[in-house]
Amino acid sequence: MSLGLLVVLFLVLCSVFVNGWTDAPNAISNVVSTRVLKPRTAVLLSAVFNLIGVLVMGVAVALTVSDIVYIGEGKEALVTLAAAQLSIVTWSVSAWWFGIPTSESHALIAGLMGAGMSAKGISAFNSQSV
Repeated sequence: MSLGLLVVLFLVLCSVFVNGWTDAPNAISNVVSTRVLKPRTAVLLSAVFNLIGVLVMGVAVALTVSDIVYIGEGKEALVTLAAAQLSIVTWSVSAWWFGIPTSESHALIAGLMGAGMSAKGISAFNSQSV
């Protein structure tokens, strides 16, 4: 396994962590504050159903995103993905720090578009698929 792939995987895990870090409190706070569930139960249910969602729902969103943005192949794609993931983590942590509400899904699309266009120019954007 190449160092580039390990770096990209690490950055993907960082963006998933930041996504959970910023979204989980919003999803769990209502049931905890209204005392419908205890905090431990709410976190456990959230983790279980997030895992089930990943395993059951499929890859339709990923296929749609990959149809819209072309990021290249091989090492070029790894660099582009690393740049996109780094931008997501940086933006999400900065938004959290300053109390700005944000969406990691939108950050993912913006990061991929920005990194793809810096690597391939405007041709990275497939406007026919939108």
